[in-house]
Amino acid sequence: MAPKKLPCLRSLLLPLSLTLLLPQADTRSFIVDRDHDRFLLDGAPFRYVSGSLHYFRVPRVLWADRLLKMRWSGLNAIQFYVPWNYHEPQPGVYNFNGSRDLIAFLNEAALANLLVILRPGPYICAEWEMGGLPSWLLRKPEIHLRTSDPADNMTKIFTLLRKYEPHGPLVNSEYYTGWLDYWGQNHSTRSVSAVTKGLENMLKLGASVNMYMFHGGTNFGYWNGADKKGRFLSITTSYDYDAPISEAGDPTPKLFALRDVISKFQEVPLGPVPPPSPKMMLGPLTLHLVGHLLAFLDLLCPGGPIHSILPMTFEAVKQDRGFMLYRTYMTHTIFEPTPFWVPNNGVHDRAYVMVDGVFQGVLERNMRDKLLLTGKVGSKLDILVENMGRLSFGSNSSDFKGLLEPPILGQTILTQWMMFPLKIDNLVKWWFPLQLPKWPYPQAPSGPTFYSKTFPILGSVGDTFLHLPGWTKGQIWINGFNLGRYWTKQGPQQTLYVPRFLLFPRGALNKITLLELENVPPQPQVQFLDKPILNSTSTLHRTHTNSLSADTLSASEPMELSGH
Repeated sequence: MAPKKLPCLRSLLLPLSLTLLLPQADTRSFIVDRDHDRFLLDGAPFRYVSGSLHYFRVPRVLWADRLLKMRWSGLNAIQFYVPWNYHEPQPGVYNFNGSRDLIAFLNEAALANLLVILRPGPYICAEWEMGGLPSWLLRKPEIHLRTSDPADNMTKIFTLLRKYEPHGPLVNSEYYTGWLDYWGQNHSTRSVSAVTKGLENMLKLGASVNMYMFHGGTNFGYWNGADKKGRFLSITTSYDYDAPISEAGDPTPKLFALRDVISKFQEVPLGPVPPPSPKMMLGPLTLHLVGHLLAFLDLLCPGGPIHSILPMTFEAVKQDRGFMLYRTYMTHTIFEPTPFWVPNNGVHDRAYVMVDGVFQGVLERNMRDKLLLTGKVGSKLDILVENMGRLSFGSNSSDFKGLLEPPILGQTILTQWMMFPLKIDNLVKWWFPLQLPKWPYPQAPSGPTFYSKTFPILGSVGDTFLHLPGWTKGQIWINGFNLGRYWTKQGPQQTLYVPRFLLFPRGALNKITLLELENVPPQPQVQFLDKPILNSTSTLHRTHTNSLSADTLSASEPMELSGH
């Protein structure tokens, strides 16, 4: 049955939010009392102390747990975005089911006795794929997306507010409890003392505050966004954010310290301290070779390739996320190692290059722009391109993916391309559970290769963190669920969060499927840990440790790297 077409998402959400937040409009009210610089809720003075939580980064079965912990912390409201691309995957086709059920999330917030500050977009940033805008907008190559204004420090912002609005309540809509992580940089943190001091100072001023983030969650699948500051920076799978509630939903010392501050200004709920979730350790487990990605091309792209003289982008062939394979054939023999490159930084974002199925190396946006190749006339040249997440911040950032320019080998512009949009998640979910024929491969294959392992859990199931020591970079699935990207070699993130509900209890077999894009360790093993590793000790990059003062953000600090 064809998906139901609904009204425009933006027009749908705005009246919806008003209806849900004030269900009894005749008896409830929310007023900005400018004469007394305050809000009035149902006629009484009101100040909100809120925290950000993104329902799209938290599986539905965990919503209630996270919301109740936020309420216990003393919050009386939550703030969240609605990502357009999460709910309208194709033009006019809407999805509000499962973990996309916005109404169910609002109901859970009401049950937790939390008010809602709803931010429906259409642009949200949030370090989310394309800032929440759907990638199908880029099917119009000349489209102009958005503009933005530069950020400033809190004192200047409040001064500017009073210039244009002399009276009214003071509000900080995004008070940062931590910061995001990028692949290739160290895990960002913000000290408990800095966060609590800033919050207390603002509450003394009578301001309403929203803390971003209070619980970060996870960029499962391919949903992470990216920034561009000098070079392309892809955001990690973990969105832990050094937030008061950890990625796994556990209370941290920062949460207890913030609760103490909030309790000085308003009542906080009584009751026992929310315990951390039960954790599990397992392994190491040795994964088995399934086969090279190229061996499954017919299953990965059942509709066959798209032919074009010049390479086409992901958007041009309606491949929203993930991977696409480009294929052509060498028109003459190359005896000596010859430069192979894509002009104008035209690889978006990483290209895994193979000649006759043999892995040659990687081309990377802003980083690695050239390989040396040899080959015979008629040799098959395959380029697997990975979309590492579209830019989520910046002015008019039309971040097209794929090969944006035709590659050049020596002095020859390569033409006559085949594009294979790959449906890897479908292969993992539907085909790999079957016993596919084994493919002959060398002992230590390199390049894009599938590995898997089935395993039982003999004890009780708990939340866990999948560690991939020695692996390079790739994508991983648990029982068909796409956990997200790993990039062990680059860091900082070394483990992937696995919620316990993804695992089958004792007696049933679980399955790990892994797509390694580059090189496999000598021992192809993984292990489930009971603690995350979010900062690699071997990653020698600048650490974004955020030690902000209570009311100032200097231009040298990482707040300017992104926006929300």
